[in-house]
Amino acid sequence: MRLLVLFLSMAAAATTVPAQAAEETAEFVPQWAKHAVWYQIFPERFRNGDASNDPKKKDIEAAYPHEPDADWQIHPWTSDWYRRQPWEKSDRWPFHALIQRRRYGGDIQGIIDRLGYLQDLGINAIYLNPVFDSPSSHKYDGLSYHHIDPNFGPDPEGDREMMAKETPGDPATWVWTSADKLALKLVKEAHARGIRVIFDGVFNHMGWTSWPFKDVRENQQDSPYADWFMVNSWRDEKTGAEFDYEGWFGHHTLPEFREDEEGIVAGPRDYIFASTRRWMDPDGDGDPSDGIDGWRLDVAFCVGHPFWKKWRKVVKETNPEAYVTAELIDPVPALAPYLEGDEFDAVMNYNFAFACSDYFADEKKRIKTSEFDRRLRELREAFPAGVAEVQQNLFGSHDTDRIGSHIVNRDNEESSNWQAYFGFSKVENGKYDPRKPTEKELESQKLFAVLQMTYVGAPMIYYGDEVGMWGANDPDCRKPMVWEDMDYEDEVTLPDGSRRKAGDKVAVNRELLAHYKTLIALRNELPALRTGSFETILIDDDRQLYAFKRALEGEEVIVVLNNSEELQEAAFPAGGAWEDRLSGKVVGEAGSDGLKVALPPRGAAVLVKR
Repeated sequence: MRLLVLFLSMAAAATTVPAQAAEETAEFVPQWAKHAVWYQIFPERFRNGDASNDPKKKDIEAAYPHEPDADWQIHPWTSDWYRRQPWEKSDRWPFHALIQRRRYGGDIQGIIDRLGYLQDLGINAIYLNPVFDSPSSHKYDGLSYHHIDPNFGPDPEGDREMMAKETPGDPATWVWTSADKLALKLVKEAHARGIRVIFDGVFNHMGWTSWPFKDVRENQQDSPYADWFMVNSWRDEKTGAEFDYEGWFGHHTLPEFREDEEGIVAGPRDYIFASTRRWMDPDGDGDPSDGIDGWRLDVAFCVGHPFWKKWRKVVKETNPEAYVTAELIDPVPALAPYLEGDEFDAVMNYNFAFACSDYFADEKKRIKTSEFDRRLRELREAFPAGVAEVQQNLFGSHDTDRIGSHIVNRDNEESSNWQAYFGFSKVENGKYDPRKPTEKELESQKLFAVLQMTYVGAPMIYYGDEVGMWGANDPDCRKPMVWEDMDYEDEVTLPDGSRRKAGDKVAVNRELLAHYKTLIALRNELPALRTGSFETILIDDDRQLYAFKRALEGEEVIVVLNNSEELQEAAFPAGGAWEDRLSGKVVGEAGSDGLKVALPPRGAAVLVKR
């Protein structure tokens, strides 16, 4: 994900923070990122703001599974997820493949239209899954890096005509399409609301029909881009040799860039660098305030360290306050080389998610409070100063099951065993329960959210988790966003096409949404929750109680979590009167040297000293 530019004209608000030079703190991370509350958006499923740009059948022809039905059409936004539409009745494909062919029409205008929703929620940073030109719904098979997908903008046909006149390998010929301009409008309007924006950079591979690889397929070794990709053999009619090349994890629709000891080779490297500068400083005038604020980097482990070191210099030279985070799902020792100040500022903090899954979601296999504290401490202390405070603390993403569904399916594969859990959490394995979580099960999500919004690091919400969306791993975690102004069909259909006796109601969970709003508002209000010190003050394995203190310049906040099914009382050697900002109650008394707090089952308190 690419992050944020220093935007000096932002309105002063709780969601905005002044820039601070990293040199002043002996840290290499952008200081504003410590104050971020992230919201991850999968653009095709967030909001359809402009029905006129909805994809047509020809726009998705190169996307898996490559054979769209003759009567294919845009999918109804509010339909029962597992119910096949008329054009999906064919038995040629399993259901999870059919879903990959669906398009719901989400676009850039839809995000712009809902910036007010995000601002009201308290969000001040957005990570967008890929928005670049691509025939797929996920767009990790980019056709280019320098253009926004035309179907995300207001004039798909006109944009494609403009793009066809370029020499795509020559930045001097690049044009600004209507979709490109709309993306910059999104950045501008987000900045005006104090919201930063980062893009997803997929710099390991491109799509099968991308402009350079299409030329290679057609012209083979005579292509000017012949050395861009990892080609094993060229087509030769005389010898019978076939064209063969390396695709990401064996997927030939995702040809990988070639690397040598210096990193990605010169051709694709220079194209990536030019595209990076284009989105970070669109005018090329040295003022990055009209560009994106940084990057999230897909499958970063698939690209060698030499490239990332060079690329970071390009990013930081363009905007010293830009934020760079990466998709790395590895133990701490494997992450350390990426977080030394010459590559990334942060990672998507999956290790935080794994610890929280083992503590909040699991019941029979739940780890002890002391083990939970130990694992959090290891993550806080693992990297150079400042890194822990800008890590993206998430639970789920577009590559995992939804938090609510994760809780429904608790006590199965450990999520830290990533490959095993990734497979288990897909509904097609037949072992995963796709039902809606109960309100009682959502108590675990609420308790996790308390920790997420009060703990060290930048919390990140996957779109819709705040309103109670549920779903198994990809593709079921990518359902259309649930909005108040839409009426949704109940989820009656099961993955195998059979029907339940009673369906699951699909609607905004207003109580859960209010809970998130309250917690985010607290984080934005109290600096101690963002950059304050951290001290564990209570670990009770038997009663599953955990408490810690955050403090900054005289401001003190105590967070108490009861992870048990019993009413519990927690006591601390903390004097004075404190207000629980979740219940509004005052606990303790002025002059006292002790504090006692009553906590409901799976309950919490956020105490602020009066």
